[in-house]
Amino acid sequence: MQTEELLKIVQTVLDERKGQYITTLDVRGKTSFTDYMVLVTGTSGRHLKSLCEHVAIAAKEQGCVPLGMEGDLGSDWILLDLGDVIVHAMTAQTREFYQLEKLWSVDAPKEKTYAAN
Repeated sequence: MQTEELLKIVQTVLDERKGQYITTLDVRGKTSFTDYMVLVTGTSGRHLKSLCEHVAIAAKEQGCVPLGMEGDLGSDWILLDLGDVIVHAMTAQTREFYQLEKLWSVDAPKEKTYAAN
């Protein structure tokens, strides 16, 4: 499955399951462990868990086996690793505290060249 197809499945499932403030971060060129991070806000720990479980099921149905899920019922942040796409499902308070959008929007520092004396 192509990365963009997987990304579309993730976005669609999160939207259908009432995920809030779905944001996709393109992190290609910023990290080597994934291409996209999808952030979504859930209304409760149960909602976060449900969002990630439904995404995992939809991915499996398309032949993409999730690499892992961190966090559980009662967590304020659940991470679903699908390889090229990582889902961060968080409560509003946790999302505001960690501000992943801001963190990953910072560009890599430019290489500086120094003139030889």
